[in-house]
Amino acid sequence: MQFKDIVGQRDVINRLTEIIDSGRVSHAQLLLGDERDGSLALAWAYMQYLCCSNRVHHAEGDLRADSCGECPECKKIAQLMHPDLHLIFPNATTDRVKSNPSCAEFQQEFRDFLLSQQGLGSLDAWYAHLGIDNKQAMIRELDAAHIVQTLGMKSYEGGWRMLLVWRPSKMNNAAANELLKTLEEPLPRTLILMVDEDTEDMLPTIISRVQIVRLKAESTDRRRENAALFAPLLVEWLRMLFKLRMKDLSAQVEKLAALGREQQKQFLGYALEVMQECFMQSAAGQRCNLGSGDEKFDAMFPNMITVNNIELINDALNEALFAVGRNAYGKIVFMELSFRISKALKKR
Repeated sequence: MQFKDIVGQRDVINRLTEIIDSGRVSHAQLLLGDERDGSLALAWAYMQYLCCSNRVHHAEGDLRADSCGECPECKKIAQLMHPDLHLIFPNATTDRVKSNPSCAEFQQEFRDFLLSQQGLGSLDAWYAHLGIDNKQAMIRELDAAHIVQTLGMKSYEGGWRMLLVWRPSKMNNAAANELLKTLEEPLPRTLILMVDEDTEDMLPTIISRVQIVRLKAESTDRRRENAALFAPLLVEWLRMLFKLRMKDLSAQVEKLAALGREQQKQFLGYALEVMQECFMQSAAGQRCNLGSGDEKFDAMFPNMITVNNIELINDALNEALFAVGRNAYGKIVFMELSFRISKALKKR
């Protein structure tokens, strides 16, 4: 994950890269912001920049610096496989882990989730990924004990020991108390990076021991910008999926594939938001305003997204998003996606 892959947050990113470049990295930090504003993705990119052996500094543009994306350290963190990167997150019993759940049991699932969502996944999406639905996931004392033990060891590669704690507000009191001393007195070159939406459910003793970095709430502006940029293209594409005439569909896929990789990701992210809003209207009566500029489409389309097809549609879009993030061939990605969405729409 690189900073250039994150929409917005340039002021925060530039401030963080300046701190790292100056060598004044605080050992315990808390990034506060909605996942849609890139809080988790930013934490991921932050750790990659911290470890990068060939940082790139820009003389022009709104981004002052970024990781190179090519050195061994960057590649390991981009795949969340760096031996000195440790992941802590809410977890619960599942069909596979029926008792004493801990983060250690779900490391691969969490890596797969972060990679598939490119750091933009919500807590509900994580629960769905685990298949725990309405269970109460949390970070337990067993997880905190693992943190203390891990951060007390030497790093594998002689560099930074990094701990990413996603949603510390889900940490129970026993786990939080277990972690306090480590937050106060970690070994040198240790970074404990927490990510959450707010501090409301966090212990004051935890909050007082971390440096808080607040992200700018950009989701509303981004939604408006994406609607202006992508709504006509999305409507045109969706209409093709009802008729599925190959000549017309091929031309539409060409348009989508011609977008740059970042715009392809933004388009797919926008499409996900639209589908979720449509489902909320058809399932719960929460009226959505697609703002496509096509009143007939805005009135008709939400009724097409139902409990029978929303999961199929979400899976298809998320898998396409993952493929684009891995530099898959755009025409193949969007053609396969078109067939899957067309099939799903018929299941309403």
